Formats: sequence, C-alpha cells, structure tokens
Amino acid sequence: MHVTVMGTGYVGLVTGAGLADLGLTVSCTDVNDEKIRSLQDGQIPIYEPGLEEIIRRNRERGRLAFSTRLPEAIRNCLVVFVAVGTEAGPDGLPDLRQVWAAVDMIAESADGYKIVVIKSTVPVGTARRLADRLRQRPPGAPQFDVVSNPEFLREGSAVEDFFHPNRIVIGTLSDRAAAVMKDIYRPLYLIQTPFVFTTPESAELIKYAANSYLAIKISFINELANLCDAIGPSADVHVLAHALGLDPRIGSKFLHPGPGFGGSCLPKDSRALVRIAAAYGCPLRTVGAAVEVNERQFERVIEKLRQGLGSLPAKTVAVLGLAFKPNTDDVRESRAVRICEVLRREGCLLQVFDPAAMASARRLLGEDGMGYCSEAYEAVKNADATVFCTEWNEFRNLDLQRLKQHMRGDVLVDAKNILDPAAAKRWGFRYFGMGRSA
Repeated sequence: MHVTVMGTGYVGLVTGAGLADLGLTVSCTDVNDEKIRSLQDGQIPIYEPGLEEIIRRNRERGRLAFSTRLPEAIRNCLVVFVAVGTEAGPDGLPDLRQVWAAVDMIAESADGYKIVVIKSTVPVGTARRLADRLRQRPPGAPQFDVVSNPEFLREGSAVEDFFHPNRIVIGTLSDRAAAVMKDIYRPLYLIQTPFVFTTPESAELIKYAANSYLAIKISFINELANLCDAIGPSADVHVLAHALGLDPRIGSKFLHPGPGFGGSCLPKDSRALVRIAAAYGCPLRTVGAAVEVNERQFERVIEKLRQGLGSLPAKTVAVLGLAFKPNTDDVRESRAVRICEVLRREGCLLQVFDPAAMASARRLLGEDGMGYCSEAYEAVKNADATVFCTEWNEFRNLDLQRLKQHMRGDVLVDAKNILDPAAAKRWGFRYFGMGRSA
C-alpha cells in the first residue's frame, strides 16, 4: 500500500518512518524545500533516538521517500496522513490554517477515492468539519473519508511508542476507512495492541483528555512537593510519591516533582481543552487548576536559588539541561528556558549546557548574558550555584567532588531531584531539592 504523510515535523517524520518500517511505501511531503533537501541528504532535523537508523534503512529499501511534489504524492496513494503543525493561537486554541490548507490541497489534487487521516492534534469536531468541506466538491469529484487517528508519541521515546503503542485510536464513521486503517496497522494488531474504534469526536477528545490527565498528575505532585518543603525536612515527596504509586488505581507514572511540564503537547493541549470545554459551557476546573499550577511552578526554582545565594544580581549560575525533557532537543515551553530568562533579567550571568538542545536553546535565548558550554564541568566552572533542570542520565552520574572543585560557590538546586542529597551534603554542597532536603 502507498501512503502519503503531509508534514515532516516531529509527528510526521516519526509516523512516516514507522509506517515504512511496517512495510508500506511512504512519501513524506512538505512545502519547505530546505527541509526536504536536508532529509534527502540524510540530515535528520530532530533529535530522536533510533529514528535516523529507521529512516536510513527504509530509504535504502525504497520504502521511504521525501518530496515537495505534494499533488503527485497525493495522486499516487490511497491514504493521506495529515501531520502538519497546529501551534496554539492567541486564544489558546490550535491554529488550523495548515490543516485546512492541507485538506484543500488533497481535494484539489485527488483523482480518486482517498482516506484523509488527521494525525495533527485538533479541537473536537474538526474531522467532521473537514469531511463536510470535502463533501462540498462538485458532482463527480472524488470521494473522501476522514479519520481521526491521534498520536501518543513521547519525545525521546517516540520510536518505541510507535512500534509498541498502548493503543491505536481510530475515529471514523466509515466502515471502509476503518478496514483500511486496520490493515495499515495490522503488524501492531498482531502483537495484540488494543484498537479503539470510535467516532471522530471521541477520538479527538481522547488525545486532549490523555495529555490533560498527565498534566493534572504532574501539577498534583508538584503541589505536594511544595507542601513538603513547607513542612520541612521530615516530609519527603519521594517517599510520598512512591507510596502513592504503589496503589494500582493511581500508578507511579508522572509522579515526579520538578519545575513543571513543558514541550509541544501537555501545555498546549491542556490549555486548549480548557478553552474547548468553556466554549461548550462546561468548564474543566481541574485541568484549569493544573495549568495554573504549572505556570508558576518554575518560580520555585528561582526562590530556592535566591534562598541559597541571598541575592541574584551579578551571580554566576550554571544551568544543566535546557530541553524540556531528556532524549530530545526540543525546548518548546521548556521550564529550563523560562528559568534562564528570569535569571538573566535578575542580572545573573548564565553558563549553560545540554547534551542535545544547545542549538535550539541558543536560537531562543540569544547571546546576551549567556555562556554556552561544551560539557557540564565547563558550565559549572567558577559558578556560584548550579541548577539541574533536565534529568539527562549523564547528569545523574556527575562526580560531585569534581563539581565542587570547579565551582566557586556551594549551592546546588536540584529541580528534577536526580541527585543523592546526602552525597551532595557530604561533598560540601548546600542542597535544595523539590520537596526534599539533605
């Protein structure tokens, strides 16, 4: 089967490469000539473990191609996956201009029946509106079915998530389209991946609900960490989270305190769900509260730095970790970037390092007041304080004695609780964790 993927961003690239590895012939298309040329030259624009190898293998086997010739790719396939960007607009809802443009191009280019699969995260009701738009074509025009097939890819684990998903959600009113989608994902069905066949509206809502529930869990444990800080050394959020996670009704996932959630999905999707619910006259107060907590949580890191340093102006602060999570170079909505912005406004000189996100962070933060370093020990040299903002494994294994020798000061702010507080204290640090102390 031939399929086309429109959009070579994070979702489109992983989806296209994954479908090719399942045995389909895939054309990944984009209107960005430069991006397509880079992909044709073997340059992968995102950092995602395992993705480069899958792309290389399937290009060599002739199952994966990159092109800007969208009309030709649409005509040569049965199924078109729409994976274009839907960044949040000023009102907090996704900007659907790229989705509408993609669907219009499909309608104009198709020479026969097509199944349009929406991978982009879109508000409830979008798939039905797209289907209505496609049905307004002149008599005798090609027929279309629309499917909502939301993605649940975690950055840093996207390849694993594609091939071993928790579930495949397919929202469509067409039996024909449902059968084709089941055929596309047949290798995953054979390894007993749960399939959820439902309406487009339910499928769209599932994506928002899943991310918003995770946002609630993160904000919940962050508030408990703040409470543990207020109670004092006798209260430890890690013991609390462990005990909560042992309850199978709750589970241990996403009960890890920190400076708040970031990335391209959880902040955008939770805010969007609040807006969507309000538009239906049904406010989601729990999700709204999670968003509000997250907007302020990173300030706890600033408070701990101020507590340790006394004052911030003219202090040198090392920031380790800039990506919103490990195993990605994505700095969208990164709490580490927010922390850097505030510290710079407070008059701090920043020395920063991230194993993958240096280039993307540099584009956001610029050069003023920033020192971009090649490794962690360089970043902490002569620093008054060090802040751990992303839980990269290499940061967990830093030599604390060497760290102390390089630093001028003795303040460690462990925003992700990745260090051993007792070890930090043993090497002469004043340790500030999230909901726990040394």
